[in-house]
Amino acid sequence: MEREERPLILLCNDDGIGAVGLKALAESLSALGEVVVVAPDRERSAAGHSLTLSRPLRASHLSDGWYSVDGTPTDCITLAVMGLLPRRPQLVAAGINHGSKLDDDVSYSGTVSSAIEATLQGIPAFAMSIAGNGEFNFQGAASFARRLAAEILRRGLPRDTLLNVNVPNLPPEAIQGVAITRQGRRVYSETVVRKLDPRGKAYYWIGGADPTWERLGDTDYEAVSNGWISLTPLHLDLTNHRVIDELK
Repeated sequence: MEREERPLILLCNDDGIGAVGLKALAESLSALGEVVVVAPDRERSAAGHSLTLSRPLRASHLSDGWYSVDGTPTDCITLAVMGLLPRRPQLVAAGINHGSKLDDDVSYSGTVSSAIEATLQGIPAFAMSIAGNGEFNFQGAASFARRLAAEILRRGLPRDTLLNVNVPNLPPEAIQGVAITRQGRRVYSETVVRKLDPRGKAYYWIGGADPTWERLGDTDYEAVSNGWISLTPLHLDLTNHRVIDELK
């Protein structure tokens, strides 16, 4: 009698192959299936949904089930599904990201974009991040990732939908529970800092100010701020359907 094949679970992130959160996620999900990690060889935060088209990509086999790629998170998913993996994964899990991916930041996040790329390829996916600063506690996020992954493997996800999860940086016993939320809105201000080099020429840093958020109710930011795990369903269709008739 043939043994039933275990589900293949693909992991990625934008913090790089050596990130502690990635290792915590791999350890947590290993009980559910065969875990393969294909992640950038260095930090690629804020890479968004970018693909490398101007040069060839190189993948390095580091150990059993672990590969690093000298490209973006989206490159990693594309290369894994279309070239590296022996079969199609049943699930893609991205993270655990070192820092939150809330509100409009999902547009910039390489971690979220790797889940988007998987969804575009018809593979159920979720992205998971720790919301907070300082020393990260990955226990609560890793535990919830295992619960969520098991449910997705059992039930699947709606078409063209991925889940963006943000977990408070708290011990597991201090987390209030899980809230189904909507994507919040960030308020942008003084995000570019101008400085001068020793030769008097200007250079710029993007992201110089702490962000603030609109308090709209039931958002990812508000849930995490109150100690809840935020679970936000994101949809690939960016069409503003309410405006179609007006434009016509």
